[in-house]
Amino acid sequence: MKANALAERIRQELNDLNRALARIKEGWERARRSNDDYYLDAVALNLHSVYSGFERIFTHIAETIDGGLPSGDNWHLLLLRQMKKEVAGMRPAVISSEVEEILDELRRFRHLIRNVYTHNLDPERLGKLVLSTLEKFPQLNAELLAFAAFVESLGNQ
Repeated sequence: MKANALAERIRQELNDLNRALARIKEGWERARRSNDDYYLDAVALNLHSVYSGFERIFTHIAETIDGGLPSGDNWHLLLLRQMKKEVAGMRPAVISSEVEEILDELRRFRHLIRNVYTHNLDPERLGKLVLSTLEKFPQLNAELLAFAAFVESLGNQ
């Protein structure tokens, strides 16, 4: 994948992530108004999708610029940490340490969702994750748009 294509892919994923975030916000508000647990299921699914979207972006960056994905049972965590680090002579850090924290929470939540029934989720814990995701998303979005601009500048050289 060339630089301009990678930059465009990042922007496309961010558009989809923005839509998923809007669904999280709406689902959370409906769950609170109605006390209907089915909305919590939708919120959980969309939180899962949000992390998966970020991981797709990071996978494309790792494969296109970094030379490959990390390996091992904990490759998801290693990929997240890889995105926090500058690769000398190749690229700046993709995300800040602050952003990595929320993404790591979402990564762990995604693992939880894959291994439990949604009716066993703690609504209070889910609410905290929803609020922190909504709060941090503008920074996540800005950092990835800045990285896309960096990648695009590479393609224009």
